[in-house]
Amino acid sequence: MKKVGFIGTYDKTDLLLNIAKILTTMGQKVIVVDSTLTQKAKYVVPVINPTLTYITNFEDIDVAVGFKSEKAIKEYLGIAENEELPYDIMLVDVDDSLAVEEFDLVKAPKNYFVTAFDLYSLKRGLEVLSNLKEPMSLTKVLFAREVLKEEDDYLNYLSLGYKVMWNEYRIYFPIENGDWSVLVENQRVAKIKFKRLSTQYKDSLIYIVSEILNDTSENQIRRAVKIIERGV
Repeated sequence: MKKVGFIGTYDKTDLLLNIAKILTTMGQKVIVVDSTLTQKAKYVVPVINPTLTYITNFEDIDVAVGFKSEKAIKEYLGIAENEELPYDIMLVDVDDSLAVEEFDLVKAPKNYFVTAFDLYSLKRGLEVLSNLKEPMSLTKVLFAREVLKEEDDYLNYLSLGYKVMWNEYRIYFPIENGDWSVLVENQRVAKIKFKRLSTQYKDSLIYIVSEILNDTSENQIRRAVKIIERGV
């Protein structure tokens, strides 16, 4: 099973569900784990009787809420600690350093730091990184109308002295009303739809999926996105 971490206090629920939708459309068995303090997935992903911890299926994606470690998920599913979870890919949403440690994300093949440039998202997100016990390689996923060099430099400055190795490239998602409206409507109807998302937003999703499936061509991923757009 391939584990991928999404770290930070910026809202990542829709991002992970959209990535997972592409992966499941491509035949991958995916679990999205919301281990954040706010547990937004509990309110966005429909479930009949939510409990303190649970796993539900939404659009062919298993969504786990309230679990603080991979071990706890195995216990819930009745799987021995030394056995693999029955998934191809686990996407882990975390917003505290303890969860980073409990899910052993330092050893994950890919980790992303997700933030906008408001001070709360930046400083609170970096607070998570400030408590890392081991060096971690991270790719920046930035939500903004436009990413200015000064803003990126400020992020680098705030993280000086942390056990973080930033990858040279960054992934950009535009904060624009069209995309936001689509995501809100998706939540309202409890569906994952791509049809009215901006090209930039979809391109960034495709890029992340291509990194997760590093042996898959971009054309294959784009075909999966087209299938989701058509609602097939």
